[in-house]
Amino acid sequence: MKKKIASLLAVCMASTMLLAGCGGGNNGANSAEGGNGGDTGAKTELVMATGGETGTYYAVGNVMATALNPLLKNSNLKVVVSGGSQDDIIRIEDGEAQLGTVQNDVMSYAMNGTDTFEELGACTNFRAVAGLYDETCQIITTDMSIKTVADLKGKTVSVGDAGSGVEFNAKQILDVYGLSFDDIKAVNSGFTDSASSLKDGKIDAAFVTAGAPTTAVTDLATTNKISVVAIDSEHADKLIAEHPFYTKAVIPGGTYKGVDADTETVSVRATLIASADLSEDVVYELTKTLFENQESMAGSHDKFKELSLETAMNGIDVEFHPGAIKYYEEKGIQS
Repeated sequence: MKKKIASLLAVCMASTMLLAGCGGGNNGANSAEGGNGGDTGAKTELVMATGGETGTYYAVGNVMATALNPLLKNSNLKVVVSGGSQDDIIRIEDGEAQLGTVQNDVMSYAMNGTDTFEELGACTNFRAVAGLYDETCQIITTDMSIKTVADLKGKTVSVGDAGSGVEFNAKQILDVYGLSFDDIKAVNSGFTDSASSLKDGKIDAAFVTAGAPTTAVTDLATTNKISVVAIDSEHADKLIAEHPFYTKAVIPGGTYKGVDADTETVSVRATLIASADLSEDVVYELTKTLFENQESMAGSHDKFKELSLETAMNGIDVEFHPGAIKYYEEKGIQS
């Protein structure tokens, strides 16, 4: 396929990627602006695409670079902003980045050329390294008559931005309850706009896929009584059987004001991925150093408290990089 042209300006990035297709990967490690570089010496520079500057991926990536670069002998992480999971995968496919942080459902779409990658085509020149933390599927409502997902029928519901991962999460969750977008009044809007619409009574519920607590929901709960709609275990099992990138999750009581009970749900995983072109030695060292320094990184960002060897391979249905597999096998971890 044709090689894509990545814009140098972040404001142009999203529109550029909509016009792009997925090309073949290469071994080049291009330098880029942003992040923590440091003195690379003889190290291989690994460009790490991490989403927007205000997002969790970017913050997590910078903590990784700061903590790991002094310890890595073979490589040096260079954190750059990007347009998110889809953009990260495309950059790796084109050799413009060697690492990325992505939702595991989006990387499954990329590998299979489905959903958000249906028009772009499959992008397959990447491998999983480690599941980092949960991004929880939250169904938020201010309508106390909505007790279950089935109660969304006939309601006005935000299902995320058009073409987003959230929109596909919403479709898949509704489907296991025997519903579709035809059964609700679907509205496309992001988290902040959804929270505003809930506050103003313009919508009845909203799908939000993000680490909990999510700022937009926290802010909403300070002014409005909210409820988090559960995805019960039976339907979660059905969803996971059909879409293995989901895992069961619980939103603890007290996460949001006025929601005192635990809420069953599902989550996708924020996942570190690497170019398939990277050597086994480089990815092995990166994986090993990442887990050996989990505690120190957790002191810099709470999301690293969720990083665990026991869950590193959970919910990931794409191939792992041989370097990561080598480390997991040493530790007795199997998918």
